Amino acid sequence: MTKILLVEDDESLGFVVKDNLEQEGYDIDLQVNGKAGQRAFQQNQYDICIFDVMLPEMDGFTLAEYIRNIGSEIPIIFLTAKSLKEDRIKGLKLGADDYLTKPFSIEELVLRIEAILKRTGKKTVQASGVQNLGKYSFDSKNLKLIIGDFQQELTHRESDLLAFLVQHKNETLSRDKILIAIWGDDDYFKGRSLDVFITRLRKYLNKDENIKLSNVHGVGFRLEVA
Repeated sequence: MTKILLVEDDESLGFVVKDNLEQEGYDIDLQVNGKAGQRAFQQNQYDICIFDVMLPEMDGFTLAEYIRNIGSEIPIIFLTAKSLKEDRIKGLKLGADDYLTKPFSIEELVLRIEAILKRTGKKTVQASGVQNLGKYSFDSKNLKLIIGDFQQELTHRESDLLAFLVQHKNETLSRDKILIAIWGDDDYFKGRSLDVFITRLRKYLNKDENIKLSNVHGVGFRLEVA
């Protein structure tokens, strides 16, 4: 189980974030000030840290600086009520992996965590084994999409994207949600890459009339499986 150190002095927000992340299957250690967070880090092993910037006793930047100075490369996400460019730059210079401005959605935080775990090799959006997808068999482990005697070889990115769409089949997925989950970012150029990969997958899936990979105008995409 992925273990996360969450340091947040807002009691209500800390409880909500902890509760929701635990429902997602994460093991959360909640601390309410920077010094307590530092002690917890010294005593335990974690996979990710999530720090509020404005903390009593030791702020989130100082806590992150301590962690980097002892040589730890653990991923760090900052939470802040500030949207100042200077704060964001400072956080990134300290080696932050991501930065969320309050208020934020729990769904967005979960996607950011999953993207970091995927980048660090601790988690993948790919399902293991072979899944049925209409008339196709989707072997995400071996990067293959099979229908009858035809076999389509997939790239890792194609397989990751298809696995994510299959996981959420018959749901409308926003472009941002897909980009953050698969690419870890939602910038313009990665958005253009997403369009290319969607076109490829649509071509691969056209041998089954019961499968449709649809554009949802102004929102994103939906993998429809009858």
